[in-house]
Amino acid sequence: MKPVAFNYARPASVEEACALLAADEGARVMAGGQTLIPMLAMRLARPTLLIDIARITELSGIRLEGDRVVIGAATRQAVAERDAVVAGKLPMLAKVLPWVGHAPTRSRGTIGGSIANGDPAAEIALVAVTLDATIEVQEGEESSEIPAGELYIGPMITTVPSSGIIMQIRFPVWSMGRIGTGFHEVSARRSDFAVVSSAAQVALDADGRCLAIAVGVGGACDMPVRLEGLAEALIGGRLEEQRVREAVAAAAEALETVDDLHASAIYRKRVAATLARRAILGARDEAVGGR
Repeated sequence: MKPVAFNYARPASVEEACALLAADEGARVMAGGQTLIPMLAMRLARPTLLIDIARITELSGIRLEGDRVVIGAATRQAVAERDAVVAGKLPMLAKVLPWVGHAPTRSRGTIGGSIANGDPAAEIALVAVTLDATIEVQEGEESSEIPAGELYIGPMITTVPSSGIIMQIRFPVWSMGRIGTGFHEVSARRSDFAVVSSAAQVALDADGRCLAIAVGVGGACDMPVRLEGLAEALIGGRLEEQRVREAVAAAAEALETVDDLHASAIYRKRVAATLARRAILGARDEAVGGR
């Protein structure tokens, strides 16, 4: 199939892009287009106007600002994958990026595009939710910030205003103790959409006690979610396997997992708990190893 006819614009600034978006209810924004283009071809998306923001300079780049790594929305995933700031200050994202799609799609796909798309199985969105990143949105002349935990309200549905554009994502940098990260996912083939995934980050003190922990699950629910209650159960003690198993099992019970042709809700809940436990233990071992 071929897309339905649409107009195309390549604005030179965010302000121009916002004006175009506000003037046409049928307009859609494109950065990398790795999801949108196939949807156009299958006529699952029928925009009247396609606004290409890929070459707006202010939307690209990676920098360290205090205790945050700031990534422009139009930054290519492949660029972030090779970036020294991401590797040194944002180890969870560095670990997850090689699992995002395939090398050719990462060369075109963008960090902000993945987050804006809101696929429940998207690894970059999972990192944003797990680490409680902040999404900066521009709408007209007004800017606002949305916590990643409040960004998703359903599968591929976000709270970004219809005339708003994601500008950048601010990921917090952990500076306490020894940091370790873990990531696991189940998929039909590596880099395919995850049936279930889990990411974890821990900080340990010199005696191996947990100072901080963040764990998220993707693919299992209508949106990526952060497992709640783990901090209360695990901070202050050592991350022994049985203790982690019990805490994760209790947290996973609250997950509202979904049924589809790939897996049942029961399977997803069981696998989510297993992967979360493995991610925590892997992060613990990495932190103990001195990272």
